[in-house]
Amino acid sequence: MQYQATVTIEQKAGMLDPEGTTAKRALGHLGYAVESVKTAKLYEIVLEAESAEVAEQKVDEMCQKLIANPIIHNYTIKLKELN
Repeated sequence: MQYQATVTIEQKAGMLDPEGTTAKRALGHLGYAVESVKTAKLYEIVLEAESAEVAEQKVDEMCQKLIANPIIHNYTIKLKELN
């Protein structure tokens, strides 16, 4: 079966987010009262797997080995069957 995994990578609490800080400051200069801005990366991965459980395990392994740095990132995986 074919699956689409949407992986969202976010900084862990306490980690610096210079892009978010810059965006917050710029929005303030434009007159928006913004409390905070956090950035995240989104990956959409299409893969073949025998089941949803196997697909999620494979994507989790991808995140741990390459996509995310577990020291500074948290990530979530949302899976959708395409077939």
